[in-house]
Amino acid sequence: MLRHSDIWKAIDRLAGENGFSASGLARKAGLDPTTFNRSKRITREGKLRWPSTESIGKILAATGASLDQFVSYIADEPAGAASRHIPLIAMAQASAGGHFNETGHPVGRGWDEIPFPDVGDTHLYALEISGDGMAPAYRDGDIVVVSPQASIRRGDRVAVMTRDGHLFALQLRRRSARKVDLQSLNPLHGDRVLDIDDIAWIARIVWVSQ
Repeated sequence: MLRHSDIWKAIDRLAGENGFSASGLARKAGLDPTTFNRSKRITREGKLRWPSTESIGKILAATGASLDQFVSYIADEPAGAASRHIPLIAMAQASAGGHFNETGHPVGRGWDEIPFPDVGDTHLYALEISGDGMAPAYRDGDIVVVSPQASIRRGDRVAVMTRDGHLFALQLRRRSARKVDLQSLNPLHGDRVLDIDDIAWIARIVWVSQ
């Protein structure tokens, strides 16, 4: 099992090898500069605080590092040593039905697997983008990692399953008690406003491999 100190060690090494302090790396990735400060790694109550998969994805994108490279920093061993496998399915196939339960967790057959760093979120799964309907944000073959457990805020990119079986990747603009306002990732496609009752589940996209 991945230790709390391992993941923070990897972040510190990634920062150092790219000429940053931990706060400098956070700033480079567009995060709050205090995100990776040592004072933020344990709560005032003494509980361990883990970095989010979203923040890890942002620092990899900012430095151009690969997942394998990050994993090698964790383990001080060959790339892949500290990863686990998460479920993967093509987004077009996922819309066919029978692949998610009512809370948006993977079920049934048809799932493949891919390695991913063990960052403490046991509910992660991956969707492979089919076609260029979400370009330029996501293109054919890109893989997005989704967390059904992650909190969702305005501006987050999300996977949305409607009750009639359609699966979309969109950006959350606003959510009220009755409606969800979603922005298309492709400027050629229209935005969507969905009734809450028409949505089976909505989950945050926390990382993308491009």
